[in-house]
Amino acid sequence: MRLYLINPSNPLVSIVNVKESRWNRYRVWKPLSLMVLAGLTPPEWEISIVDENLGAPDYPAMPRPDVVGITAFTSQANRAYEVAAHFRRLGVPVVMGGIHATMCVDEAMERVDSVVTGEAEGIWPQVLEDARHGRLKPRYDGGRAEISDVPFARHDLLATGYALGAIQTTRGCPLNCSFCSVTAFNGAHYRQRPIPDVVREFQSIREKLVLMVDDNLIGTRPEHIARAKDLFRALAKANLRKEWVAQATINFADDEELLALAAKAGCKGVFIGFESPTPEGLRELGKKFNLLKGRDFRASVRRIQRHHMLVVGSFIIGLDIDKAGIGKRIAEVASQYGVDNLNTLFLTPLPGTRLWEQMKSEGRIALDTFPEDWKYYTLTFPVARYKHLPLDAIIQEMISCNRNFYSLPRILRRVGSNLWQGRKPLISLVGNLSFRGNLRVSSKAYADFKHQHGNLHDAT
Repeated sequence: MRLYLINPSNPLVSIVNVKESRWNRYRVWKPLSLMVLAGLTPPEWEISIVDENLGAPDYPAMPRPDVVGITAFTSQANRAYEVAAHFRRLGVPVVMGGIHATMCVDEAMERVDSVVTGEAEGIWPQVLEDARHGRLKPRYDGGRAEISDVPFARHDLLATGYALGAIQTTRGCPLNCSFCSVTAFNGAHYRQRPIPDVVREFQSIREKLVLMVDDNLIGTRPEHIARAKDLFRALAKANLRKEWVAQATINFADDEELLALAAKAGCKGVFIGFESPTPEGLRELGKKFNLLKGRDFRASVRRIQRHHMLVVGSFIIGLDIDKAGIGKRIAEVASQYGVDNLNTLFLTPLPGTRLWEQMKSEGRIALDTFPEDWKYYTLTFPVARYKHLPLDAIIQEMISCNRNFYSLPRILRRVGSNLWQGRKPLISLVGNLSFRGNLRVSSKAYADFKHQHGNLHDAT
């Protein structure tokens, strides 16, 4: 039995086009969910993982599979349906799972043979058994997997064209921000994989630099922090000689012992969602955790950096309180905080979020011809109607933000500071040049977007 597990691409996302810029290989993540499902697949199946982010293959020239499994974020949905249609025309049953299929199950069920909602680990063996006997059900519900039973990902099944390996150590996020679908999909309950399993899987990853894909690596409660410390101690003791980057909330900076242990375990960078430069913006997004304790963000960033770790800061443009000048303000605030890289996104209503329900009820979802328009839901296009920022204005705010932060003088100052303080100047340089190198590509994409959709974006 031959199984293809496919991660579809999105041609509008320039950062995953490795041929567009050599720096982009540092911003392409492995399809870890498919690697985990491969680890659950019985040995009688011949498995191939296809990651279209490294280039779409010539499917007609490939051997005919017995079953195709596809995962997709919302921005990949349109391409996922195209791939599904190709194999269904050949009579190959297609199973689709992932966050988009879970949040838009009726849409997906019209375009594939079977949909798996929720976390697929608990139901995947049954799906394959039913497929093998020609009795696939239209829908399976995986619910929330027992994370201690999640198998090692099949890191051996992917090509060597990646700069970063990938691993997951926890699932779930208790913050439940209005724009984020993580809590809706993985739940608010913070679940942790057994630490010995994490260490052993880390050892199986060939890449020297690894991305921990956890949405919130250290959690928020004292017992979460204690577990994170135990994990870091175990990774350090194993002496894996690997470096890793992760996503965390700003409380990562609150515990000096945690920071020291993370650095000793190989942490070289952390991605932190600051989201808005104002308390009003944080309240609008439901990011109340960042408002606790009257936090000094600059001091928090500095504490992390003192342990030789880089900080990537994320912000969002398009909040109801955002007005003209927000782009420059975000760039200035990010520079004041001292972050090493800035990732600014458009406020995007994703299915399954409170933001989606709010904007949908208010008639503010501008691009709503689905599934065709899902390809724009990358967080890098303004797909909604924004209260104070019409289409031209919000795009100019984004361009202003990125040009300001990624000006050559500022890049040189940041890289020089990292060199002086021993904080991986090469990684900092790669990140900064990657963002800067895509500014021209992004500007062209925005121009094309305005030409095609400008009439849909009247401000409310």
